[in-house]
Amino acid sequence: MHMYAQHFNLKLLPFENVPDPLFFYDHGDHARIRKQISGSLQSGRGLIVVTGPIGSGKTTLSQMIKADFPESIKLIWMAEPPANSTDLYLFLAQELGLHPTSSEKTFVMRDIRNALMTINTEGKKCLVIIDESHLMSADVLNGIRLLNNLEEGSIKLIQLLLLGQDELMEKINKPEMIPFKQRIAALESLGKMTTDGVLKYITHRIQVAGGNPNLISDTGWEAISIAFNAGGTPRTINSLCDRSFNVAYERNKSAIDAKDVYEATQRMGLITDVFHYIIMLNNEERKKQESLETADKPIQESVAPEAAPSHEQSPPPSAKNTGQKNNPTVNEIPIIPRAKIDLSNKSYDEIADAIKAKYEQKNLKFSVVLLLLSIITFIISIFYFCHRADSDGLLDCLANLFGF
Repeated sequence: MHMYAQHFNLKLLPFENVPDPLFFYDHGDHARIRKQISGSLQSGRGLIVVTGPIGSGKTTLSQMIKADFPESIKLIWMAEPPANSTDLYLFLAQELGLHPTSSEKTFVMRDIRNALMTINTEGKKCLVIIDESHLMSADVLNGIRLLNNLEEGSIKLIQLLLLGQDELMEKINKPEMIPFKQRIAALESLGKMTTDGVLKYITHRIQVAGGNPNLISDTGWEAISIAFNAGGTPRTINSLCDRSFNVAYERNKSAIDAKDVYEATQRMGLITDVFHYIIMLNNEERKKQESLETADKPIQESVAPEAAPSHEQSPPPSAKNTGQKNNPTVNEIPIIPRAKIDLSNKSYDEIADAIKAKYEQKNLKFSVVLLLLSIITFIISIFYFCHRADSDGLLDCLANLFGF
């Protein structure tokens, strides 16, 4: 177990990106789709399709479906789709314990049907889960459609669950895929979690791991909310939280704060507004420090009225004695390099506009300087050419230069 789990008194690592049913978040889209799939399987409806972005929890969801039917289902799992429909049938035949005498689709399909009849006679169901289904070719999709047609009366002999990214829907929606789409019994899509859902999801995983929400401070929760303002997927949430805990552990902290979350976003390369929030916290700390210094000033003047006035603020005694900076807490917060920004506004948008205006101004100055240098270089080049060409006057030089 990672050292940060011991540091925070956790029984398990709460944010590992593995499909662990123990940490399944049975709320929101995940709970709804799990219920929908379980109902479809129980009623034997056949083909089910679940799509969603990378890291949205499709594989974990399928693990929960497996756990929901431990005894009554013959499960066949495919980590990725086969190259063609023939390979699909041969793989299923092998998983069903068959040894086809021929690789011809007709004979393999006959053997598969007979095996499925036996399974259904025993009161069980056969569930085939195919992950990464967005990689399926049209031939494999057609093979899935033919498998879905295996019926005994009104009973589907095989249940098919396809898991894939959103590109799967692009294939299904093609005109030539209408026969396939018409046979889908349930079509579900996993979206991103809302900000509120993200916070509840994180709390759930911390509690399952044996911790409590106090492991993340108020500023830490706020930074996470800002990072996932546009929503988040379980994989990205897990990665950010895992790195945030690591950063806090490296700094020997007892709770994760905004600076740890910000550092985690930098390590992941995430572009978020957490930096603006850090600036706001920095600004508030400065104001508090200025208020304390203003409150202390009359006391200092009454103790030493004969002291000559000075335009510079004297550092507190502790800073004089130790040589440390005035406010180490503030100085730990990242400051925008090489740009002095007015941080009096507390709006993220206003702070962002100030940063943008500052750097646009710097870029404009750089462009003007570059233009002037180019003009000067051009003029020097003309004089050098005239000198080398022994031209009679500037006009004769320009005529020679431009070929007049």
